[in-house]
Amino acid sequence: MPAMADASTSAVSEARQLSPMPTLARRTQEIKASPTNAMNKRAADMKLAGRDTIPLSLGEPDFHTPENIKAAGIAAIERNFTKYTPADGHGPLKEALSRKLARDNGLTFAPDQIVVGGGAKSIILAALLSIVDPGDEVIVPTPYWVTYPDLVTLVGGVTVFAPCNDTTGFKLTPSMLRSVLSPRTRAIIFNSPNNPSGAVYSIDEIKDLAAVLIDHPNVWVVTDELYEHIVYDNHKATSFAKAAPELAQRVITINGFSKGYVMTGWRLGFAAAAKPVIKSMAGLLSHMNGSPSSIGQAAAMEALDGDQAFIDQNRKTFEERRNLIIERANNIPGLSAVKPSGTFYCYINCGGWIGRVSAGGRKLETDVDASEALLDETGVAVMPGEAFGCSPFFRVSYALEVALLRKAMDRIQEFAQGLR
Repeated sequence: MPAMADASTSAVSEARQLSPMPTLARRTQEIKASPTNAMNKRAADMKLAGRDTIPLSLGEPDFHTPENIKAAGIAAIERNFTKYTPADGHGPLKEALSRKLARDNGLTFAPDQIVVGGGAKSIILAALLSIVDPGDEVIVPTPYWVTYPDLVTLVGGVTVFAPCNDTTGFKLTPSMLRSVLSPRTRAIIFNSPNNPSGAVYSIDEIKDLAAVLIDHPNVWVVTDELYEHIVYDNHKATSFAKAAPELAQRVITINGFSKGYVMTGWRLGFAAAAKPVIKSMAGLLSHMNGSPSSIGQAAAMEALDGDQAFIDQNRKTFEERRNLIIERANNIPGLSAVKPSGTFYCYINCGGWIGRVSAGGRKLETDVDASEALLDETGVAVMPGEAFGCSPFFRVSYALEVALLRKAMDRIQEFAQGLR
């Protein structure tokens, strides 16, 4: 009898293990993993397997977090500043952000008009959740940061792309904006300096866009200003809310510490806007993230109020690298590139490669083909333009030392010369 009981129990256990898994939510079929992360992982896996790879796909400065900022984080740990802070951000940090916005951006925001969160992605998501209802349209100019359309999809919105290309310097014009506005438009995501193109909008260009939006009072402007400190050739990154104060009540200014302050792994961002939308975003973030890292916030206060000489030093280094990439790209057969005014990316037109065959025998029908062939045949990882909604291009990150950049461009040139 015990043996029979054991067999019966085993059968029941097996039946339970074989029970089918319920289906996943529909949104999981609509949202794709970040293509930049996927390309970086592929390059990293190749390197682990012994291939000599150069990751020009990385969207991360190669500098380390400055010593004074790291010291502030370490000091926070040592004094036990390691517990929860308010969900919308540590009060002294929000005061420092209020000073930063006035000093750097010419914007006046009280601390209760600012929210801090775990990176710009979650803050943009909280902004969209606060202003977009299912079925509302959100305008996204192309080329765009890969995450924008997926965040719009997550909140039930409909992404409406506004195609920009190198003929306009990758900038949205007033006529382009008018052509995509509709009664269902609820927001536009505005990114300057732009990832991936490096385009930086002037005050007058923003004013011209604002003149179109003034006649559409139900449209919000969600700005991504993460690269504000990385600009070249005497350009200045201007906040949309500063250039268009008449729209200030419907602009959500979003920024963070990852790029200009070299704090990618600290995962900290912030937003400033009118109190009602900030209150909504703070409530959402309290459920999504709890509270931001106390240690990261302590370091961020030092980043804002401490020695910032590193910002200009890093910018000069990036500018030297940019000049190298542009000079080399424009001398490689089949490629052309508009000089970026900001960020650490160059968006390269590879239209002259399309329709040709690589030395390895791959037919290049798209920029995805070109990017994959580059990685497989030369070990150089770049991001295909398809990921940013604008083809045929590929994005090169120059967040690597000059010697590696030269080596990468040598390989790309050799690849181009082998096309037939």
